[in-house]
Order: sequence, then structure tokens, then C-alpha cells
Amino acid sequence: MARRKQTASDRLFTRSMIVLFAMIFLGFGAGAFGLAKVQLVHGKEYAAKAEAGQLRDTEVAARRGDIYDSNMKPIAQSASAGKVYINPSSLAKASNSEELLAVMCKELAPILGISEARLRNQASYSNRNYMSLRGQVELATMEKVNAFREKECIIKTNGKDSEGKATTLESKSKYGYFIGVQPDVIRFYPLKSFAANLLGFTGADDIGRAGLELYYNKELTGTPGRIVSAKNAADANLPIQYESMYNPIPGNSLVLTIDEVIQRYLERSLEQAKIDAKAKAAYGIIMDVKTGAILGMSCVSSYDPGDYQSIADEEHRRAIEAITDEQERKKAYNQAMMEQWRNGTIELTYEPGSVFKTITVSAALEEGVIGMNTQYTCTGSTVVAGRRISCHKHSGHGLQDLTQGLMNSCNPFMIEIGQKLGVERFYKYFTAFGFTETTGIDLPNEAVPKPGINIHTQQSMHSVELASCSFGQSFEASPIQILTAVSAIANGGKLMQPYVVAKVLDENQRVLKETKPTVRRQVISADTAEKMAGMMEQVVVAGTGKNGYVAGGRVAGKTGTSEKLSAKEGYVASFCCFAPADSPEIAMLIAIDEPVGLINGGQIAAPPAAEIMENILVYKNVELRYNEKEQEKLGGSTPNAVGGAAASAAQRLEAQGFSVRVIGKGETVLHQIPESGRSIAQNGLIILYTEDGGAAQTVKVPVLTGLSITQANKEAAAAGLNIKLTGNFESNNLVTYRQSIAPGEEVPLGTAVTVHFVSNNGVVDR
Repeated sequence: MARRKQTASDRLFTRSMIVLFAMIFLGFGAGAFGLAKVQLVHGKEYAAKAEAGQLRDTEVAARRGDIYDSNMKPIAQSASAGKVYINPSSLAKASNSEELLAVMCKELAPILGISEARLRNQASYSNRNYMSLRGQVELATMEKVNAFREKECIIKTNGKDSEGKATTLESKSKYGYFIGVQPDVIRFYPLKSFAANLLGFTGADDIGRAGLELYYNKELTGTPGRIVSAKNAADANLPIQYESMYNPIPGNSLVLTIDEVIQRYLERSLEQAKIDAKAKAAYGIIMDVKTGAILGMSCVSSYDPGDYQSIADEEHRRAIEAITDEQERKKAYNQAMMEQWRNGTIELTYEPGSVFKTITVSAALEEGVIGMNTQYTCTGSTVVAGRRISCHKHSGHGLQDLTQGLMNSCNPFMIEIGQKLGVERFYKYFTAFGFTETTGIDLPNEAVPKPGINIHTQQSMHSVELASCSFGQSFEASPIQILTAVSAIANGGKLMQPYVVAKVLDENQRVLKETKPTVRRQVISADTAEKMAGMMEQVVVAGTGKNGYVAGGRVAGKTGTSEKLSAKEGYVASFCCFAPADSPEIAMLIAIDEPVGLINGGQIAAPPAAEIMENILVYKNVELRYNEKEQEKLGGSTPNAVGGAAASAAQRLEAQGFSVRVIGKGETVLHQIPESGRSIAQNGLIILYTEDGGAAQTVKVPVLTGLSITQANKEAAAAGLNIKLTGNFESNNLVTYRQSIAPGEEVPLGTAVTVHFVSNNGVVDR
């Protein structure tokens, strides 16, 4: 059969079908390609977007780890709190959003303690479902927030009626539809300003901003949890069965080397010392010489870490508030905050002054350039490279041996020793004792020695610089550097690395990490260290450090008074000591910054150091070994007379040298003051009560300061009180300067008042 010839219309139809099939193929191909791209290439991305539209993921704050003192007493803790947020997108859908927002501003903002401006700003993000209003809300405040959330409101929305006409729809709801809450934690410090400059604080985000809170932020911070909940098209949470909870993991806790009792002794005495000296600041550090553990660390004045943005010093705060210029006031406030938060014991530097003479003498003894019998005649000054350098005693000390030179804090003697050492050997020990490096203490912002700025380089040190450095001038060091160096003398020549965190614990109190004492190096021999301890004890017994004396405590120390290198004027008075001298356990540095009036370390830094050291030795059960003179002044324990016949008890006590008063008409002693076993002077007063109610008799405490010991005794006895003396019984011209009970206070008849006394003779060291 003959094949039919294609016509033009056939060819047109064929081409049309080809084009049609090509279009169909390309269309389906493009769709298939797009679908494959969506599923295979962007599948996870689009799935995540879809999930985000259907789920609400809320972070739950983890509880920050606690901080304990060495006896496991909490000094920083975290507690349950709440975080309050607003859902701006839900609010924006209401046609009466401004009316609803006005109610929130009026009622909710004051509850949260936030401004109306903040609330309105957070509500303005209409495309968001979550905007924080305030975190770390205490539970008492959260109760008020939840009460507000339960308050009913009318939500109006624009819509259409059944006929399709525009209308306003109203529905009853609660403010909880717009205001949400979630778990949070709040940091608090139960002991308020206790060790504040050491602890530091956390910000509103629960992140450490200063002190230990900053340095150990990683350990203290836990892992946040999550609440994943499903939501409907109206952006409301679905029932709880659609919710998943991932619990937060608490942070680790810290156990410090700080002992609360010792820290209290330090803070109390430093605060009073600052007041007495009218000083700018006062600093103190207490260290275990054998381990480097810090037992106490304080700066005065301090602040409350729980209220770290408030200026603690009322006088300073009032002065700032009185500044009329807003910019100047803000600048002054910020500067005050930085000074308040700073831990001066490790961040600030000053010229150590005569305390450094212990380092110079240690180095010279170790190198053998001097011996214990080395002598020097002080004429009041010496000349080095054509420059005359004076001794603080302008008439001179005359002929002295090495111990006397240290006791008298003689500058020319120290210069002579420094010149014998020479620059190379001096700098060798300057480095070995740690003055060219940080101590490595586990706290932030430790001051870094800056060669050529606040310390000399070996190359820039010549005879004049060597001379001034020999007695602790023309360079700076931080308090922690100075104490660590002197502690090496107390520790048989071993330089320790100081530390404040003893252990890191997990949430179940299991030890994760424990700090082991670290010996950095042996800087002098044990023999040299022993000789130095003996000489430093004589400084306290009869030298410039006599006001640092503790009866029976065998304190070894050195005073210091230095002009401030970085300031136009002002001094730093200091006293560094350790005890007992023959078997050292505790080392301490007290520094008084810019005192007014008396400025010498032996006058104003040694007395509070003696108070603190005596308290610590008693607290640590270190045996106090009294000599005859001390025992005579201190007396003994009050004998027990309770239960005996009043007449015979009085005769027996008087025979032992006590003064006795019998109060009441009874025949038997029912009560006595001081109570049995209490410390009492040998000629002290004992009150015997023979009738019930007699113990209620009281007397007013007289002024017992500014007196000689004899006068103080007389005043106390006349008032019917006992007196306990503390200070250096070997000194002359003693004056009482502090009493344990304030004048005018009512106390039971026979109460013992502790009176501290000092000598201002022979304690000048500059």
C-alpha cells in the first residue's frame, strides 16, 4: 500500500504535539527537580523552619554553684527565682493593644521595678513572641506577677460578621496571655559585705563580673535546661502532653581557704584602723605560711555584692549626688564603682618601704657578704654616687650590729648591705622572691610588674637605684607579692604559690578538684630563714615593730612607711609579720593607705596586726607561752567561789591577791563575776552575789583610752570593772588607745574590759 504523503497540516500537528509534550516534560521535570531540591537539598532547613513555627523553645537557667568558706559555711548561693517576659506578637494582634499596654505599664511595671519606657520598648517588637522584661525576680515578687497574670481582660480583634461586614470581636482572656514566666535563679550573699572584694559579684545575666565569681565563672556556671512546647496557629501553647523538659545541670561549687572567723577578725580590725588613721583605704591579707592558703583577705571600705551598683560609702555617695553636672556625676559614679569593686590586695601596687629590708638582709646573709656580727655606724646619712641619702633618725643610730640595724630600720645600714651585694646578686634575689612576676594567685587582675615603669630592670639599676631599692623605695609591689615573699622567710626559705580555692565540688558535694600546695622555689636556706626569724622577732620585742607584740605569741615582723611613688603626696604605712617566730604558721600583712596624722607603720599598722594575730592564735589553739613579766601583768583564771560560804570565799580570794565585793545578805555564793575560768589580773576585782537578782547590778564603762596603764587600771577599779591589758609589756611610755567595750555602755559589775595599749617611742621607720 502506498504511503500517504504528509500535508502541511499534518506537519503542523506533529510539531505542536512535540512542543506540547516538551512543555509537559519540562513542567513536570522542573516540579520534580524543585521537589527533590526541597526534600534532598533544603529538607533539613525547611523542616527546621516548620518546626520553629510549631514549637516554642524556652531556656531554663541553671543554678550557679555555691561558694563556701573553709568550714563549709555558705558565703555565696543561688536561689530559685523567675524571669518575666512579654509576647509582643500576641499583643499586636489585639486592636486594643494600647489600652492593654497601658494597664501593664500602670500595674506590672511597678511590681517588676522597671520603667514604663522599658516595658513599652520590649512590647514594640511586634514580630517576636518573646521579649524579656526582667530576670532574677524574687519569689515574693513572682507571686504578685502571677496575680497580675490571672487578672481578666477583654481582647478586641478586627473581624467580619456573618454577613461579611467589618466588625470588632471581643473575647475574655487573662493578662497571662501576653505575660509569661519561666524559671530563673538569683545570686545572693548571705553575709552581705563579707569578703566582698575577694568574692566579686555576678551581673543580671548570672555571669561573674569580678573576683572569684569572674575567675571561676566556668566552674560555677551550670548547663541551662530547655522547655520545648508545641503551639497552635494562634501562638498559644498546646496542653502539657505536647511539652518536653530538659533539666538544667547545676554549676560546681567552690570551697575556699578563707576562714570566716579569721576573716571577721581581719575586717573588724581593718575597719577600725582606717577610721583611727583617717585613711583612704586599708588592706590586709592572712596566709598559711606552709601551704600558701589565704585565710583572710580584705579591703576597706567594702560593698555588698548583692547590691554592687550602690556606693557603700555614704559620705562618698552624698558627694557624688551633690554634683550638678550630669556627665561629671556619671563619671564620678563610674570611678567610684571601679574603686569599690577593686581588690587592692592584689590589683594595686605601692612602695613596700622598710618591710623590704627583710629581703635585702636575707639575700646578703645567704650570699655570705654579711654575718650576724656585721656592724655599721650610722651617722644619720650616707652618700652614694654623690647623692646624700638620710636615715629617718637624722642624728644617727651610732654603732649597731645586724639585728639592731633591722630593729632600728636603719636606711644607711641597708644601703651598705645592698652595695656589698651588688646589682647582679641583689637582682637575683629580687627575682627569686617574686618581685619581677605575678604570684599566680587564683584571682583576676593581679598587678603585673612592669620593668622600667614600676620596677627597675637589672640593666637600669645602678648604685643609686640599688641604694634606694635596698630599703624598699623607688619600685612598687602588690600586697600579695610582699606577703608571699616574707612568708618564704617564715617557711624555711620556700616560696609558695598563694591560692584561695581549696576544692571544687560537683552538685552532690563530691570533690572534682583539690588544690595542692605548690612550692615555686627555694629562695634562701632554712638556716638563713631561721636567723631572719630571730632578728624579726627582736624587731617586735624592742624595735620599730613593738606595737605588733602579742604576749606569749612570739611574733616576728617588720614595719614599713613609704611615700607613694605614683602619687604626688601621701604615704602607705605597713606591717608584715608571722607567728610563732620559732615555728611559723600564720603570716599577715596590714597596709594603711594615705593615713592622716600618724603615718608610720609601727604606729598605725602594727597595733591592728597584733589584735588580729592574738585572736587567730587563740582561735587556732596555738599555745601561747608567757614569760614572767607577761604572766604577772596578765594574771590568771578566775577561781570558782560559787556554792561556798561567802565569808570564807572572800577571805580565800583576798589571800590570793584579788579584790572582793560581797553583794547581798545571804551566806552562800550563788553567782560570781567574772565567772570561773575567765581571765583576770592578779589584783582583779571579783564580785560575789549571795542573793537572787544581784547579778543584775550594772555600771557604766568609763573612758579608758589615752591613759597610762596605771591610770587605766585606776579608772576601771573605781568603776567596779576589771581590766585586761594587751600589748608589749617590755615597752615604755605606753598609752591605751582602744577598749573592747565602748564608754558609757552598761555592763555587769566586775566585767573585764580589754584595753589595748601602744608606744609611740622608737617606732618611726622612715
